[in-house]
Amino acid sequence: MTLRSLPALMLGAALVGLSAPPALAQTAGHMPMHAMAPAPALNLSASGEVKVAPDMATLTFGVMTEAPTAQAAMADNARRMTEVFAALRRAGINERDIQTSGLNLSAQYDYVENQPPRLRGYQASNRVTVGIMDLTRVGTTADAVVAAGVNQIDGISFGLKDPKAAEDQARRLAVRALQDKARLYAEALGVPLGAIRSLNEGGGYQPQPPMPVYAMARMSADSGSTPVAAGEMTVRIDITGTYDLGR
Repeated sequence: MTLRSLPALMLGAALVGLSAPPALAQTAGHMPMHAMAPAPALNLSASGEVKVAPDMATLTFGVMTEAPTAQAAMADNARRMTEVFAALRRAGINERDIQTSGLNLSAQYDYVENQPPRLRGYQASNRVTVGIMDLTRVGTTADAVVAAGVNQIDGISFGLKDPKAAEDQARRLAVRALQDKARLYAEALGVPLGAIRSLNEGGGYQPQPPMPVYAMARMSADSGSTPVAAGEMTVRIDITGTYDLGR
């Protein structure tokens, strides 16, 4: 091999390396452009709602006491709360449905302009959340704890012991609404509706927030049971889905 023939050999090897195989070049040349485009899809959302009567209630209340010393305020509070717990047991409330939700002790001051704050005493607070599984006992339970020493009632909320049946019914309604909406859009677009590609759920059962009970703490034991109306509550399921669309 001469030095003069070396560049020609190198150039030939480079051309061979850069040339595409005939089969690959032919396939690329005849590939349809629309095959690279994503399939059309329809993204929709729907919801299902069910109205149900609650079967349980949650009552939140507490005892607040004040005394010149912290020890006296806590001792007085403990004595009154002991009476409240006894009243709850007499009302038929199970211990597992009673939970301390707040315990607080704070100093109380009197403020006068241009004078340093003056310590007035101490305030103790003990708050309890009670689940009442029998709605016929809500009013009598509230009256019983007030008579035992409760001087603060934060509110009452209603809920479901087992929300699964209501949630499942709301799910069925949500899916039906989603399918009806998908068929309507496909018909309006004049294209066939394909299979559902994805389905996501949101929402679900949420207990109602506590509602204030204003006059409850001011009622005396001989005024009769405090009237309580449970009404209805809404269980809502939100879903989103993606459907394939024909061309």
